[in-house]
Amino acid sequence: MPKLKINNIEVEVPAGTNLLQAAETLGIEIPRFCYHDKLSVPGNCRMCLVEVKGGPPKPQASCCLAAADNMEVFTDSEMVHKARKGVMEFLLINHPLDCPICDQGGECDLQDQAVAYGFDRSRYFEAKRAVKDKELGPVVKTVMTRCIQCTRCVRFASEIAGVDDLGLLNRGEDVEIGTYIEKALATEMSGNLVDVCPVGALTSAAYEFKARPWELRKIESIDVMDAVGCNIRVDVRGNEVMRILPRLNEAVNEEWIADKSRLACDGLKRQRLDRPYVRRDGKLAEASWEDAFAFAAERLKGLQGAQMAALAGDLADCESVYALKKFMNGLGSNMLDCRVDGAAIDVSAPASWRFNTTIAGLEQADAIVLVATNPRTEAPLINARIRKCWYNKRTPVYVIGPKLNLNYPYTHLGTGADALEKLDIKAERPALILGAAALQRPDAAAILAAASAKAVVNENWNGFNFLHTAAGRMGALMLGFTPPQGQFSTQGIKALWLLGVDSQSVNTHVIPRDAFVIYQGHHGDAGAARADVIFPAAAYTEKNATYVNTEGRVQQARQATSPVGHAKEDWKIIRAFSEVIGKPLAFNTLADLRAAMVKDVPALGNIDAITPVAWATFGKAGTIEAKPFGTAIANYYQTCPISRASVTMAECTEAFAKQLPMAAE
Repeated sequence: MPKLKINNIEVEVPAGTNLLQAAETLGIEIPRFCYHDKLSVPGNCRMCLVEVKGGPPKPQASCCLAAADNMEVFTDSEMVHKARKGVMEFLLINHPLDCPICDQGGECDLQDQAVAYGFDRSRYFEAKRAVKDKELGPVVKTVMTRCIQCTRCVRFASEIAGVDDLGLLNRGEDVEIGTYIEKALATEMSGNLVDVCPVGALTSAAYEFKARPWELRKIESIDVMDAVGCNIRVDVRGNEVMRILPRLNEAVNEEWIADKSRLACDGLKRQRLDRPYVRRDGKLAEASWEDAFAFAAERLKGLQGAQMAALAGDLADCESVYALKKFMNGLGSNMLDCRVDGAAIDVSAPASWRFNTTIAGLEQADAIVLVATNPRTEAPLINARIRKCWYNKRTPVYVIGPKLNLNYPYTHLGTGADALEKLDIKAERPALILGAAALQRPDAAAILAAASAKAVVNENWNGFNFLHTAAGRMGALMLGFTPPQGQFSTQGIKALWLLGVDSQSVNTHVIPRDAFVIYQGHHGDAGAARADVIFPAAAYTEKNATYVNTEGRVQQARQATSPVGHAKEDWKIIRAFSEVIGKPLAFNTLADLRAAMVKDVPALGNIDAITPVAWATFGKAGTIEAKPFGTAIANYYQTCPISRASVTMAECTEAFAKQLPMAAE
């Protein structure tokens, strides 16, 4: 490990560390535009210049220079100050005076560094150049005259997103960023271009001219658009979610989020249920909470526990699931289920329904096998981690199922059971990822047994992974929100409680036509259309809630806004109704509920941690049907009531339906 001095402070750093990173270990800030921790080092902007004693008589780019023994580096010498002012002066030569109207204003690296390190005047009197804006699709708005050619966007698109559509065109004064052929940037990660851009050249199209950063309250929370549990920051003005940004968590999403997580938030203010409804004479009519509760209680009166059932939807949080389970158990009902997608998950073996390798642990795999899953649509951040494995280590990827439009090369082994049975990957730490679509078949138990038999599991490695598609599924499974015999049935059911269930297939095939249906949710989607009484609930940004991601990591979302209209938090609705029906639950506050929940399931108290589960055999050996495997999600952009209500997601669906990532090319 080399030892060197930076500003006369001695520091020892790992071999291969560059000077910019070495300075950061001492808390010394070196300005930069092109350098980014997650991207390759181009040395474009020259803003990170430092002086190296005994080296060339000129400043050197610290991002490109590796730390070496006995180096003496100065980051605040007269030479460095003069060089930085010169670099900043050149960068601003063609930059327009757009700060008052630029969406990046107030959080712009160029603004901050111009003030801190720049010159106080310009000596450039020639005409400024202008650059034509590029059309990158409905996610990213471009103002390319502001671009300083740092190439962060090019490197992100190529290295992280796996789309080689951006590049530097022309030379010298005419150089600009663009697409080689004019086209939209077809990637589910395109919103991250806005985050990596250090100036206002790339901004969010959906957020354009909506708010200034100093007007916003910033709340740290958890994303629920898939089962990855990306860490996010919700920016709010008044009682409106203005935007959602990624929050750093190296174990889950690093510092990226997918476009649906970022941009579906406009669906939070559309098609909302903001008051209770009851169905009279075949039509839903507005009602007060008292009337809705009384109406539902009257219809449940006289029913036995065996005549009632409940389903928990994809976005249901742990607190509401726990409250509903206790309520239904108090009424004598055990017919509960959270597997609304029809996946025949073996509830007796927790290791069979979690991502055992862990998301970060994928980077240790020396082979990855995808079975009946398209991670690009089902879990874009896990797909990004797989691409990272291939990009950095050329980890081989194998696919069993339909041919996929992935952003890394793979070997297609086959489409169905024969390929799974013949699977023989010569690797020490292979990661097998089984998709939810594999268990949505009659032969699910046989598929589960075959997949588990092919997985490598030992004291140092667990290569079996089940990839959920719903944010609420893992928590509900941990809480035991499943029927006692493992098979949900509506035979003899006279009343059904739908907790955020908006699956059209459930409404069509599961709900008896003569059943009384209570729908509790936040959007007027498929579940509300079938309901006899509607209890309006809070969306994920409107409540404090616990979610468990696909790897078993327990995380907590924080309330960013108040529920709309007369809507209330899910657990509060259930608690209030239990009082009306004469079966009051034993908790009155969120703290009481969480204490009871953790007492029943201690793992839910380990926040931001994964509680290990024992490995056990699961599934049932048998014949797997010859029909090909499918995948769980057809349209990435519209998978839940929030994203289906989003205008931006509708635009993305229209723009990318033929390109991304629904079908193989």
